[in-house]
Amino acid sequence: MGAKTAWNGEAIIADVIGRPPDIQLGAADDDWRLCRWRQFVGSYTLPPLPDPIFVVHIAGKPSVKTWQRDGWSETHSFPGCATIVPAGMPTGWLVDGELDVVTLSIGSADVRRTPVADRFKQMRFAFSDPLGVALARQVLGELYAPQTPERDVYVGALVSALRAHMLRAPGRAEASEIPTAAFSAHRLHQVMNAILQHPEAPHSLDELAAQAGVTPSHFCRIFKKASGVSPHQYVMKARLDRARELLTQSETSVSLIADSLGFTSQSHFTRAFRQFTGRTPGEFRRQVS
Repeated sequence: MGAKTAWNGEAIIADVIGRPPDIQLGAADDDWRLCRWRQFVGSYTLPPLPDPIFVVHIAGKPSVKTWQRDGWSETHSFPGCATIVPAGMPTGWLVDGELDVVTLSIGSADVRRTPVADRFKQMRFAFSDPLGVALARQVLGELYAPQTPERDVYVGALVSALRAHMLRAPGRAEASEIPTAAFSAHRLHQVMNAILQHPEAPHSLDELAAQAGVTPSHFCRIFKKASGVSPHQYVMKARLDRARELLTQSETSVSLIADSLGFTSQSHFTRAFRQFTGRTPGEFRRQVS
């Protein structure tokens, strides 16, 4: 175990997930390291990392959670989000499907030299970051292209931009400060989190589309492209995830759970729950108790 303390963050991650990154590059002086990771279903516990890591969620399924004190986060990370993991903090991750992320580590000494060091003392999970995602994808696009001196210079400039973006606290602007067209990843992130925080609400298609600032038909297309499911399926999954928590952590009756989560009847809830888990709510509660 003593040897592991000298590992960099990428070596620790590779050890935990049991495989190296798909791509890895770094500065000659180890000032930064960039990797691409593709991982599948599982839960992972990372020990404290020596340097802060900027995680950019570029593709894959939209169901990635982190451990928060006494349970998995209600907020999900999905493509278009970013997360900052501070140095020295153990973290837990739940991946429900394929995960495709880019990580950027920068030396802790460099972080301490910045006037914004406090931003790296706490974890920031799953915030909307269109610029970070665009830069990470552009870096990958270049890395998969034939290697030339010009390409190497361009990749270095892109990574420097991504590094500067991380240091200046990405995602801090409020929604009203962000220029948007008819649609933005930031608005979609807000809609998804609103569903996860209040799955019992009606969440009609017209209401969700209005929150995103697009027509209902366009909202359905962009929502499914981002999440892999329709808005209705996403709302249903959020309700059933909350139902599983209530069945596990409380003695609330099945009928009251069905009513509190917006199902039209207990039978409707039972049918949906069985389709989702393969068990009725009663069977699920007995098996987990």
